[in-house]
Amino acid sequence: MTRYVIILNMGIKNIARLLLLTLGIIGILVLWSEKNPGQLLSPFVQQSKPVTPLLKYSFPELRQRVYPGSKIKIGKKLSPAIAIGDKVRPCQSYVFTFQTEGKTVSGLINIPKRSEKSEAGSEKLPVIVMIRGYADVEGYTTGLGTKKPAEFFCQNGFITLAPDFLGFGESDQASGDILEARFEKPVTVMNLLASIKNPTSTFTLNEVNVLPINPDQIFLWGHSNGGQIVLSVLEISQANIPTVLWAPVTAGFPESVLGYLGELDDNGLRVKNAIDNFLKIYDPKLFSIDNYWSDINTQIQLHQGLADPLVTEEESDKFVDRLKSLGKDISIYKYPNNDHNLSKDWDKVVETSLKFYQDKLR
Repeated sequence: MTRYVIILNMGIKNIARLLLLTLGIIGILVLWSEKNPGQLLSPFVQQSKPVTPLLKYSFPELRQRVYPGSKIKIGKKLSPAIAIGDKVRPCQSYVFTFQTEGKTVSGLINIPKRSEKSEAGSEKLPVIVMIRGYADVEGYTTGLGTKKPAEFFCQNGFITLAPDFLGFGESDQASGDILEARFEKPVTVMNLLASIKNPTSTFTLNEVNVLPINPDQIFLWGHSNGGQIVLSVLEISQANIPTVLWAPVTAGFPESVLGYLGELDDNGLRVKNAIDNFLKIYDPKLFSIDNYWSDINTQIQLHQGLADPLVTEEESDKFVDRLKSLGKDISIYKYPNNDHNLSKDWDKVVETSLKFYQDKLR
């Protein structure tokens, strides 16, 4: 009996020694891995976070980004000067280019004919940055979606700039990631605004500085998904840039994408898969305009067609009510039997928009 007790005690001691040895080795490995992160996986060390390359497009990150601006180069002429009526100025259309994040973006610029006072350099011109809605790359031409109202505003004394965005017109290619290509658009507008406002950024034609613009008279206009981009810019910048919106998309992300999948060729399957993967890694609230309404600090005028199949009256009312509840300055104009482009009351809509901008000039 004594023999078995001795053997048992020896076994217990060996197990204890083995356990202590094992714990010692684990301790050494843990200490080594802490000094050499990424070279050893351990259940006792917190594993690396998932790769999040799109996090730089979250609103908090975009607010920290620097937008230095670039030269705005005026290129080829697109149309002869035109004039409508006796009280409007003729205007001229050109392709323009600027830089965003190291890439070139093209767009359409409309320039009013300046008076002798303006030519002498003492008159500063107001600017409207115009952001179009969704467009297919196939068949796209520079200025699509903004050309008609842009010409009207130009004829009434405003420079208008409408970026094509990356992947469109004469611009460089957009990101191959379909969500990043979407997130790039507010960044593009932020860089365009910086190019207009920065006194070292210039409008150049054949390397000669032209167009004395007034940096204190810059406005925004957006239609459909362009309205969603404009709202993103207002929230990121938190700047006072008076804005007109025509049938804007005001749903948050990813609802603002998922709600229009039926308009895509594959019924949005590719986009849906991309969003599903996105939601596994990211918090969508960080990328969603409806999470930052309180950061809008400007006056907004909104126009809504009551027969619009893409943006409903209910959606716009909900948006307007929410902004008013936050004390924001927003007004809405409604048009019975009008579609997404407000075509039946187009003259009235554009005149009301013009008056909004002109009031701000005073």
